[in-house]
Amino acid sequence: MFAFAAWIIEAAGWRRCLIAFAAGAAGALAMAPFDIWPALAIPMTVAVWLIDGSCDRAPKKATGGLSVRHWRRFDLGVAGRRAFAAGWWWGFGYFVAGLWWLGAAFLTDGGKYIYIMPLGVIGLPAVMALYPAFGFMLARLVWTPGPARVLVFAAALTLTEWLRGNLFTGFPWNAFGMALGGNLAAAQLASIIGLYGLTLVAILIFSAPATLAGKPLSARAIAPSGAAAIALAAIFAFGALRLAHAKDAFVAGVALKIMQPNLAQDDKYRPEYKDEILAGYLKLSDLAKDADSTDVTVVIWPESAFPFILSRDAEAVAEIAAALPLGSFLVTGAARAEEDPASPAGGLGLPSSQIAHPIFFNAIQVIASSGVILDTYDKAHLVPFGEYLPFESILSRAGLHHFVHIPGGFEAGSRRRTLNVPGLPPVAPLICYEAIFPGEALPQEQGAPRPGLMLNVTDDGWFGLTAGPYQHFAEARLRAIEEGLPLARAANTGISAIIDPYGRILEQLPLGAAGLLKGSLPQPITAPAFARAPFLMAFLPWLAVVAAAAAALWLRRVRPWRL
Repeated sequence: MFAFAAWIIEAAGWRRCLIAFAAGAAGALAMAPFDIWPALAIPMTVAVWLIDGSCDRAPKKATGGLSVRHWRRFDLGVAGRRAFAAGWWWGFGYFVAGLWWLGAAFLTDGGKYIYIMPLGVIGLPAVMALYPAFGFMLARLVWTPGPARVLVFAAALTLTEWLRGNLFTGFPWNAFGMALGGNLAAAQLASIIGLYGLTLVAILIFSAPATLAGKPLSARAIAPSGAAAIALAAIFAFGALRLAHAKDAFVAGVALKIMQPNLAQDDKYRPEYKDEILAGYLKLSDLAKDADSTDVTVVIWPESAFPFILSRDAEAVAEIAAALPLGSFLVTGAARAEEDPASPAGGLGLPSSQIAHPIFFNAIQVIASSGVILDTYDKAHLVPFGEYLPFESILSRAGLHHFVHIPGGFEAGSRRRTLNVPGLPPVAPLICYEAIFPGEALPQEQGAPRPGLMLNVTDDGWFGLTAGPYQHFAEARLRAIEEGLPLARAANTGISAIIDPYGRILEQLPLGAAGLLKGSLPQPITAPAFARAPFLMAFLPWLAVVAAAAAALWLRRVRPWRL
C-alpha cells in the first residue's frame, strides 16, 4: 500500500486528474442500484492521498514520512489550488458516474431536448463538483500529518455535502451517507443522526485506511482503521438489534391500493390519449372489487397522472367518482390551475372553466366517491429546469426550456402542509424529489399533530430503466427511517411500494412494470431522535468542522505526529 499511496501522492498533471476522476467514479458503486457500500473506501482513501500530494513540491516519501517542517513550509495558495483541482476532478468523476442517467430525460418527447443533453450529463456534474473541490481546499488549509487529517477531511467534506443539500434550492442526491443508507441494517443509524450524520460517519470510516500507507507502520497508523472497523460493526449491530425488536402493527380498517401504470413518457402528456389513459387507470385499479369491502379503501395514483387539468374536467371527475365505491377515496397526482393573482381577474374567484390567465401547480388531490375534491396539496419544492426555468428571461433567449408540458412551468406552493384523507391519519405529502431532503419531509405547522403517514407520488419515467429511479427510491426509504413513519409510494414506472417506519419494504412493484399493489397501512412508531430534533441535527456538520479544525491545529502546533 505504501508504494501505491506514494504513486498517487506524487502524481502530477493529467495523471493526477485521471486518478482523481477514476477514484471519484468508483464511489458510484456504493450507491443504488449497486449498493456495494465498501466501494466508498476507494474514493475516500484516495482523496486523503490526493490532498497529501497538494504541497508546493512533490514529497519524497509517502504520507507518513512527511516531516512537520515540510508541512509547515508549503505555500497555502499553491496547496489550496492543487487541492481544489484534485477535489473538482474527484467530484466530477463521482457525479458523472452517479448521475449519468439524467441524460435519459433529454431523449423523451421525440428527442426534442437532445441538443442540451450535455448540460445535464456533463454540466450538472461539473457544477456539483465544485462542492467537494471546496471541501478539499478547506481541508488542505488545516491539514496536518498523522491520523488527525482523516478527521479534518471528514469534517470539511461533510460541510460541503451539507452546503450541496441546502444552497440554491439544494441537491443532496447521492450524499455520501447513502453508502450506509442503502443498507437496511446500517441505515437504522439515520433514526438518530439523519443523512448528514451518516455522511460524516461514512467519510470517517471509509477514509481511515489512508493512514495505513505510512512507513514504518505504527500503532497510531493502524488505530484509525481499527476504530473504523469497530464503528462499522457497532453500526450494523445496532441496526440488527433495532430491526429484531421491530413490531409489525397496522392501522385497522384501512386498505391501500397503489396503481403503477408504467406509461411511456412520450404518451403520458398527449391530450389525444386522455380517454385511453383514464380508462387504463380505472381498469388497472380494479375498483369494482372494493364495493363489498368494510375497510376504507384509499387508491393512490402517481404524480401528474393526466394529460389534462383534472379539476377543470368535470366529465373526467364524474367518471372517476362513478368508479369509486362508496367509502373509497382516490389520492392522485394532478396538475392544477387557478387564476393568476396578478391578472385583472385574479381576485374574482372565477370558476375553473373561466380561467383566462392561469398559473399551474404540481398537486396531489383527494377525490371522494361523490366527485368532490376534498383536499389539495401544491408542491412547494420544485425541480429547477424540470418544472420551472431559473432566470427564465435570460436563459429562454439561449433556447433553454423547462421539461414539463405546462405553459410557463409550475408555480411553487405557498408552504408544506398536511393532506387530509378520510380514514387515514394526517398525511405528509411528498411530490417527486421533495422526498430527498432530510429534515424537510414533514410539514412544519405549529400546533398540528404529527403525521401518521408519508405519501410520495412521483414520475421517474423521465429516466427510463436506469439507476435514477433506484436512487430516488433509496432516498425516500431513508426518510421513513429518519421520521419513524410509514411511506406509501406511487411511481408511474416504478418503484412503487409500502414501507414501514423501519425502512422495511412490505409490498413493492418493480421498475418498468404495470401493476396494482395492495396492502395494509403500517402504524407509525414513536418519533426517533432525528425526527424530534431535525434542525438541531442539521448543525452537526458545522460543529464537526469547528471541532476538527481545532483538534487539527492543536495537534499541528503542540503534538505533531509522524506515522
